Amino acid sequence: MSNHVVERVRRVIDEHGHRTATRIREGEGWRTQTYAEFGEQVRRVGQGLLDLGVEPGGRVGIFQGNRPEWSEIDLGAGTVRAVPVPLYATSTPEQIEHIAADSGLTVMFVGNKSEAERVLEVFDALPALQHVVIVKPYGGMPAPLRSYADFLAEPTPAVEERFEAATGDDLASIIYTSGTTGSPKGVMLQHKAFVMQSDALDQFFDISADDESLCFLPLSHALERAWTYVVLMHGCMNTYVENARTVAEQMVLAEPSMMVSVPKLYETVYTTAHQKAAASPLKRRIFAWALKIGRHNQYAFRAGRTPSAALRAKLRVADKLVLSSVRAALGGSKKILACGGAPLRPEIEEFFASVGLPILQGYGLTEASPLVSFNAPDDFKENTVGKVLPGGELRIGEFGEILYKGPNVMLGYWNNQEATDELIKDGWLHTGDVGYVDTDGFLIITDRLKDIIVTLGGKNVAPQPIEGLILADPLFEHAVLLGDNRPFVTLLVKPSLPAVEELAKRFSWPGEMKDWVNSSELLDELRRRVDELTARLPSQERPKETTVLDEEFTMDNGLLTPTLKVRRREVEKRFRHLVDEMYARLEKARRGD
Repeated sequence: MSNHVVERVRRVIDEHGHRTATRIREGEGWRTQTYAEFGEQVRRVGQGLLDLGVEPGGRVGIFQGNRPEWSEIDLGAGTVRAVPVPLYATSTPEQIEHIAADSGLTVMFVGNKSEAERVLEVFDALPALQHVVIVKPYGGMPAPLRSYADFLAEPTPAVEERFEAATGDDLASIIYTSGTTGSPKGVMLQHKAFVMQSDALDQFFDISADDESLCFLPLSHALERAWTYVVLMHGCMNTYVENARTVAEQMVLAEPSMMVSVPKLYETVYTTAHQKAAASPLKRRIFAWALKIGRHNQYAFRAGRTPSAALRAKLRVADKLVLSSVRAALGGSKKILACGGAPLRPEIEEFFASVGLPILQGYGLTEASPLVSFNAPDDFKENTVGKVLPGGELRIGEFGEILYKGPNVMLGYWNNQEATDELIKDGWLHTGDVGYVDTDGFLIITDRLKDIIVTLGGKNVAPQPIEGLILADPLFEHAVLLGDNRPFVTLLVKPSLPAVEELAKRFSWPGEMKDWVNSSELLDELRRRVDELTARLPSQERPKETTVLDEEFTMDNGLLTPTLKVRRREVEKRFRHLVDEMYARLEKARRGD
């Protein structure tokens, strides 16, 4: 049973019971619990589920933001061999109904009133769902709801009897994919897959019980879930961030030594640092100089050399003036600063390395639990997503598609053998991503297979590298290249409002933000910069027209995934009228009308 997540965490509880396991900000202080206390809560959850009649393999939903209770419920379900089914805290009643019905949930854990009300809206349509447990009860709760405190039960020997039959082959979770096309599918992941990944990381990283991590990506997503297992299986302290919008202040308060994030956080820190430096010509010069000194020190270390005494002396000055303040914004130095979920732009990777916070990129997908490849401190290469996970294999298939085989590949899609057979062929997981393995064995992702644009002229255009070029300019917050089955490619952009405000002040534009965003002056500036940034690209890859969007991209409005990637198809659909107008204008101009 050593390849079962709960068994691994139990070992930590036995060895480090006195250490702090979980922490969450409440008011002006922290609410903490030790590993011994955490273990007791896990067993009480297990007993509570037994009391509700949950059988081995029974599915229980977890629908709340990141809190210690999330992990208590997760591991408590695993203890009695039940299968947790996470739902994103942003899920709509329609999404809840689909996931609950498809997986056959009998128990649903919710965080607060908002989540409870969305479940209750579809409760009558879900006959299998018998119990709804709320972590934060409120006054006047309707009958189906009961509080988490009332649900928890004193453990009996029945909990241990149930756990004795647990194996690594048990399902650790059914995670529903975000469903960029069609209805979300339930990915079945086993305990042994998560344990295998943690053991693989131990070959390259020195993670100890003295380390602390910040848990702010949604636990309902495979990346944060798998990483939290690693944290808890090593006896580290995990700080839970319930509201991801507070992550900037929480990083500073928590000062974690380890953190896994998606590119959006690093992009925000990068943009903010550059905006502060732009306040005056002197600040810009000092900032650029400090980054150059930091970069040259990194080059020396990577080449296996000790930087010269002169360079080290300059680094001390650069650190005092600039670099240390960037590290402080992320809560200080890091033993592990990882990135996954989407490509990280090269200039951002270089920026963080220069300030002494090298980011280790990795790659994966939910169907691989989710790890496929990663960079390690002593075995990394910039602008790659690292080498394949030990125990896994990579192959490049038709159209450059990345194929993966390994013990952490999903068992299949829940109740959907047809979709499983489409994705896994002869044991190889077809990732849908395009890339190649370089001569040193590092994986490089070039694009999503389904995102490749094929113009009317038959030209294949990979949008992500082009969008990356454009997003290197801080004036652009989002950039979406279009042109599938069209005569040429065009661009939709969402400008960065702080950068727009700075431009407006510099050029004395009249009015206020809403006027500036829709102004011809801003559009001209955006087009000029797009032309400049893409000037060296082949003709078929250069956008022929740019249109400005003034709507925010959020998870709530469906334009961003839970890992903050842009939903390209949704953007194209939402702004279809603007896209059609753009191509109509270009066609009219071509005809000379």
